[in-house]
Amino acid sequence: MKTCPNCKSEIEDNWDICWNCNYSMIENKVIQFKETTKVSREIECLRCKIPLIFSGEYKFHEGAHIGFFGNLFEAFVNREKFDLYICPTCEKVEFYMPQKG
Repeated sequence: MKTCPNCKSEIEDNWDICWNCNYSMIENKVIQFKETTKVSREIECLRCKIPLIFSGEYKFHEGAHIGFFGNLFEAFVNREKFDLYICPTCEKVEFYMPQKG
């Protein structure tokens, strides 16, 4: 174990970045990570007129596993991705095509 020079937390010997403060042992500075979450749309509920909450991207597929070759047949199944939004008041769920970007 080694000690982070920035926050004094114990770090595994094979880690180069502190788990607590993101201090890089190689660059000798705290690294700022960019947020990688998907930017959601601003969509209002048609019933309540309040903003919907982005719940994530969901993947759906048509078809079922067919016997012994079920996993093989999965390669020929139609798959779709949708962004899911939820109204916090009336709990209505809406699907939208994924944003490109």
